[in-house]
This record gives sequence, C-alpha cells and structure tokens, in this order.
Amino acid sequence: MSILATEFNAVGTELPMAAFVRVALAPVVCVISLALCMVIYQEAFSPLYAILAAVAFLVALRVFGELPLTNGRSILVPGGAILTDWITVAGVLLFIAFITKTSDLYSRKLLLTWFVVTPFVLHGAQELARQVLHRFVSSGVMARSKVIVGLNELGCELAREIAEDPCRGVMKGFFDDRGNGRLALVKSHEILGGVEDVARYVKQNSIHVVYITLPMTRDPRIVRMLDELRDTTASVYFVPSTLPFEMIQARVDRIGAVPVIAVCETPFYGINGVLKRTADLLITGLIVLAIWPLMLAIAIGVKFSSPGPVLFRQRRYGVDGKQIVVYKFRTMTVCEDGAHVEQAKRDDSRVTPFGAFLRRTSLDELPQFINVLEGGMSIVGPRPHAVAHNEQYRRLISGYMVRHKVRPGITGWAQINGFRGETQTVEKMKQRIEYDLDYLKHWSLSLDLWIIFKTVLVVLKDNKAY
Repeated sequence: MSILATEFNAVGTELPMAAFVRVALAPVVCVISLALCMVIYQEAFSPLYAILAAVAFLVALRVFGELPLTNGRSILVPGGAILTDWITVAGVLLFIAFITKTSDLYSRKLLLTWFVVTPFVLHGAQELARQVLHRFVSSGVMARSKVIVGLNELGCELAREIAEDPCRGVMKGFFDDRGNGRLALVKSHEILGGVEDVARYVKQNSIHVVYITLPMTRDPRIVRMLDELRDTTASVYFVPSTLPFEMIQARVDRIGAVPVIAVCETPFYGINGVLKRTADLLITGLIVLAIWPLMLAIAIGVKFSSPGPVLFRQRRYGVDGKQIVVYKFRTMTVCEDGAHVEQAKRDDSRVTPFGAFLRRTSLDELPQFINVLEGGMSIVGPRPHAVAHNEQYRRLISGYMVRHKVRPGITGWAQINGFRGETQTVEKMKQRIEYDLDYLKHWSLSLDLWIIFKTVLVVLKDNKAY
C-alpha cells in the first residue's frame, strides 16, 4: 500500500543522506566497477573510457532511479530488479556503441568482465549501504523523529511503512482525541496525547516531522494545531486517505498554485512516454529486419494452406479506449469481428492445420510488429481484446477499462504469469486484469525487457495457446 503525503512545510520525510544514497549509489558503483576492471586489465584511462564512464553514469542514473535499501532475499546473489536494470544499462550502452561505431575501440574482455561483475558489486554495495545507514539510524546519529496525528487505519498503515525502513525515521507515537479506547489498533507505538498536545510535544522533543491522517476539513482543532506548529521547525504533512482506491501511478502534481493528487494515471507521462516509444521503435525495427524472411514464408504458407486472406484483421480497443485494427496471420477458416466473437478453444474445428502450428508457436502474432510501428500497439502492455469481449467484460470487472490508459502489447505481464490463451471464466479474466493493472503500477523499462525475455521462454515451453 502506498501512502501519499502532500508537503506543508518543505523538509524531506527521509534522511537526506539515505535519499542521496538511493539515487547516487547505482551510477557511482557502475563507474567504480568499470575503473576496477580497467585496473585489473591494466587499461590506460583514456578519453574514450572517460566518455564511457560518463555515459554509463547518466544511463544508470535514469534506469535505476531510487535504489531500495531494504534487506534483499540473498546477501550474495543480486535480485531480479538489479539484474534487469543493469541489463537495460548494458543494452543501451551497446546500442550507443553500435550506432557510433566505437565498439572496436574498447577492450572486449574488459567490457565483458564489467557487464558480468557489476550486478554483484552493486548488490554488495547496496547491502553495505543498507547496514551502514541502518546502524547510524539505530544509534540515533541521523534519526529523524516523527509523530502521526490521527489513530486510524491510514495512520497505522503509514506507521508500518515507516517501521519497515529505519532510514525513513523513528516513529515516536500517535496523537488522537479518541484516547485509550483505540489502543487495540496500536501494538508498538504509544498514544502521546490529544490534538491539542501536538505542538507542545513537538517543541519539547524536537520532532522533525508531523503527519496528519485526519480528514482535511476546517475543524477548529486542526486549524489551531497547524497555527501552533508554525512556531516550530517541524515539517508538516497532510496524508490524504487513498485506502479505498486502487492507486495507479499515484503522484502529487500542481496546476498553477493548486496541488492535485493523481489517483489513476498512465505511467507514460513526460520522459517515460518518450523512452517507451523510442524503445518500441528501436527493438521492433531490429526484430522486423531479422524476421522479415520468416514472415514472408509464413504468409506464403497461409495463402496456400487454406482459402482466404493472409492477414486477419480485428477491431480492438487501444490507448484511451480508441479502436484500432490489429493484424495477425490468419489461422482460422473464419474472420470474426462482429458483435459476438467466440474465443478459440482447444481442438477448435475452425483452426486450420497450418494455423494450429502458428498459434501453438505464437508466430501468428508477428504482424503485430506492424501495429507497433504504426503506433497503435507496444511490444509490452496489456493484451488487446476483441471489441465484443471488451463490452462484455467492462460491465463485469471493476477497473477493466483502466488497462486502456496505455497502448496494448504483443506480450504482457499477465501472459508471462500464466494467463495466456483462452480465458474460460470471468474469474480468470479478473486475474488477468489484476496483472495488467499491476504492470501499470510498477512499469519500468527494465520490467519491459524482463517481460520480453520471459515471453521467449514461455512461448518455447507453454501449451496454453491453441
């Protein structure tokens, strides 16, 4: 559960050093790892390697974002997030070297070693930073003390979030006018007093941050408390109640001087949209150049295997719910695109023998790379459904249409998690949609690359497509 906090008096909610380490650790370690490899192979530090280090730093800064400092599952083995992010960085660097024709200017043995060892070095640095920061916090050297005004479900959820990562500060307790009758909600934190006691406690105990989880109303108690807190140096945050909502890309923004909170938003706003589209065009261009002979052979096979067109065209919903036409190699004797579309079933009599092979290997999906180049689809995203199915399920599944805030994909998070092929029940469709929405919440370029990699493995061993 994510908690949104709108800042009232600007001081960060996290230790400044911890926030800096989260952002700077990955790019700095990538450069240090490169320098160590240069020392091992006795490579002179030339302007070429200085440029490589600078580009690697900038790419890692963008790809890794804020590196989590919570304890991982293994002390020795880097997690999937580090691996996929580093693969993204390495891929971008190799692509830049390819288009600038500079790859032959570097030691390939050195670069290979750098690509292999960096995730392990980074994981070790992450674990070391976590332990050092947590030790500083536990000793009280850098601890930022916090209190919560409002002993309710939202306040307890916020307290749990703070407790999970000591770098976020030390929770001192709650203030609530409803008193000891709500002690059952609190297990590890003390009720320090009522709302009228907040300012006095903050002054006497040098509290750094005050979170208010009560409704944002003109309650005289809240107004008086805020006025009294202006006589302190504490940062004050209102925490709006988002618990009843399914948050998609939640963030705080401004329209002029008016703060607004995004409850449901596309992950592809700003530079993220540019990155997503650029990656789609680059990867799709390379794939189409590599597979066009295969696509030509399949087209000939479809043409001679059964009467009918080579391509099957079907209307589906794209981004913002606008209709697009999706291309596939025809695998059936029919081309349904009306008010009723029957999903393909196992041993479906409508599927041609050659079409069965195409569906089993997912080769029938290859023309959708044309959709990607046209801009109607992405390589990774929620799979598009026929318009008839959309109209059916949007009435049965809450949040179904939210998946259309992004371009549909050739493959997706749901497909590599077992929801590929026919969905016989509404419950299975609900589970597929949950994965689609989870993808929207946690999108990153490295996640896209991981899904592409996993898709290849799924297609090779999965038997759910027919």
